[in-house]
Amino acid sequence: MQIQENISLKPFNSFNVEAHARYFARFKSVTELQQLVGGDVRRPELPRKPALILGGGSNLLLTRDIDGLVLKNEIKGIEKVQEDNDYVYIKAGAGENWHQFVLHCLDNNWAGVENLSLIPGSVGASPMQNIGAYGVEIKELFHELKAWHLREKCNYTFSAKECEFGYRESVFKRKYKDQFVILEVCFRLRKQPVFSTSYGSLRQELEQMGVQQLSIRAISEAVIRIRSSKLPDPAVLGNAGSFFKNPVVAREKFESLKQRFPQVVGYENADNSVKLAAGWLIEQCGPEEGSSWKGYRRGDAGCHEKQALVLVNYGNARGDELFRLSEDILQSVHQKFDVLLEREVNIL
Repeated sequence: MQIQENISLKPFNSFNVEAHARYFARFKSVTELQQLVGGDVRRPELPRKPALILGGGSNLLLTRDIDGLVLKNEIKGIEKVQEDNDYVYIKAGAGENWHQFVLHCLDNNWAGVENLSLIPGSVGASPMQNIGAYGVEIKELFHELKAWHLREKCNYTFSAKECEFGYRESVFKRKYKDQFVILEVCFRLRKQPVFSTSYGSLRQELEQMGVQQLSIRAISEAVIRIRSSKLPDPAVLGNAGSFFKNPVVAREKFESLKQRFPQVVGYENADNSVKLAAGWLIEQCGPEEGSSWKGYRRGDAGCHEKQALVLVNYGNARGDELFRLSEDILQSVHQKFDVLLEREVNIL
């Protein structure tokens, strides 16, 4: 376990933007974490509290250097801890790669995570963000997690109720922001699958694949194909996936929008609210009258040509340049539709 100084964080964020950490270290266990934030390897000049805990760095935009301690969570391990007639309970270290975890579940015929294939990031980020895709959210599969309280220096176990999951939200993003380090997550997965194919694009892809017998592996493959066709690979083109959340509006607001913009895309929620397609809203706006943000490029900061929800780094864009582009997009959507978009990506 080594504490490094003045380390580039470019390899550790999927936007591939340059930023530096004054101090940097990795931890592979809670014991190493304890030592780094106040134990045996502690150095007098180190801050008592880390400025940033990194997982996969896939939901983060760094707009500045970090003049403090950055810790990278590399806690690994996947283990079946319990089972009953219907479910298996699978514990995974927070530092596990999310997609590799999904593939491990598929190999063992554990059902539930197949719709969440190819989502970048780590297992530890999955409950923090309540990640979701193609009709499935983590909260539906979540059992519990263990997290380390940085100030109290002890472990807490959180149930699904205590995580207070919302749309791309949990207590770890707001109420307990920067207070806990997620160590491990336990998921409740099905022995017999219950398929979720409500999304039209997923059904269409399965049909195009010629799938006769539905399976969790077929759904995973369909999701991978869809995501690969629409979303850039962060290893090739720096990005953090969907940069904005799909805004939720009242039914009355949606009907008013539909009168003015008949093609507006929305999905009805159980509470009669409507989730608007942020990508569609962004496509209808642009830096100039009659233009679109989709495919727009300002230096090396841009909006992806296939998916307006995704901001991309074409090479050497700075974090603040990408942030300013997101600000311009927010303002143009609000001006045209009177709808406030919210960033899904964490800004630092």
